[in-house]
Amino acid sequence: MKTTIGVGLVGTGYMGKCHALAWNGVKAVFGDGPRPLLVHLAEVNADIARQRADEFGFARSTGDWRELIADPEVDVVSVTTPNAFHAEMAIAALEAGKHVWCEKPMAVALDDAERMAAAARASGKVAVLGYNYIQNPLVRQIGAILSEGTIGVVNHVRLEMDEDFMADPEALFYWKSEASSGYGALDDFGVHPLSLLQVMFGPVTRVFAHLSKPYADRPTKDGTRRAVETFDIASVLFELGAGISGVMALSRSAWGRKGRIALQIFGSKGSVVYDQERMNELQLYVTSDKPTEQGFRSILAAPQHGPYDRFIPAPGHGLGFNDLKIIECHELLKAIEGEQARVIDFETGLGIERAVHAMAQSHREQRWVDIGA
Repeated sequence: MKTTIGVGLVGTGYMGKCHALAWNGVKAVFGDGPRPLLVHLAEVNADIARQRADEFGFARSTGDWRELIADPEVDVVSVTTPNAFHAEMAIAALEAGKHVWCEKPMAVALDDAERMAAAARASGKVAVLGYNYIQNPLVRQIGAILSEGTIGVVNHVRLEMDEDFMADPEALFYWKSEASSGYGALDDFGVHPLSLLQVMFGPVTRVFAHLSKPYADRPTKDGTRRAVETFDIASVLFELGAGISGVMALSRSAWGRKGRIALQIFGSKGSVVYDQERMNELQLYVTSDKPTEQGFRSILAAPQHGPYDRFIPAPGHGLGFNDLKIIECHELLKAIEGEQARVIDFETGLGIERAVHAMAQSHREQRWVDIGA
């Protein structure tokens, strides 16, 4: 086993910083695996790249991401740029013999996602996507509850993902309202609930979707208005295997919602309820309780819910978003070392992309769409 691994980071925005924090923290939290060496950082502007490299702890910086890809000391590349650039950068890294950790969604176009998956297969390298919510210790616990049959046979699942960063109709137009970024809430948000469904139940098999724009246009910096090209709201009916029905509701314009992924799972013997805004607790209802004591119980994250114990030795103190990214980074390193890992790789991620595009097709054609392999 290698004792170190060279890291390259492309993009230094919100998610770029999250990756940098994860690479900096993973060894201290978990103690095992190779120690990340922060080798090279790339940004579109060389001056910003130098500044961020100093802040994040990278040895070198560049204004040309291709220079980073060509660096022989880089073993794994974090791709944290806007969606439209994922395919070109990830494929180049894989063809250069690097492992890849790419933020979601894979790409704007399904053809690009398919090319990314093909490049990963051809390279033999590890290529995973940034689905950090599946790493939450309590999401893992929900999986255990399901596999142990605690709530019986699941018959229905409901998911919601809501934020309000695009709720203001007078907020300035920016790239997430451009068609080049994707469909909107469907791929910006919907892929996260789909990742939860994937690890708990497997792939979605059939969908019926409706997309909508709460605001037709937005103001621009030059004082004009520009038509919104993406859909900030999506409503989806879906089916899973084994006859499980589901509903998914997504909104980037939901005032008061900040980081909500609400999950309700209903079974023949009980229910599980979880909300990412309260990410360190879940609610469990089981019919095996005495009738006089039946009700939802709150379960707080604790050291028994690994890998919570790697961060905090006491229950109820709580993990955060960036802690999930550190867990994801550790799972990536396990995969690179050839160990079994809890990741959404490019092959599985392609299935999620196909589900998203099937939902968009359903909206266009106003019908149920089966999701092909």
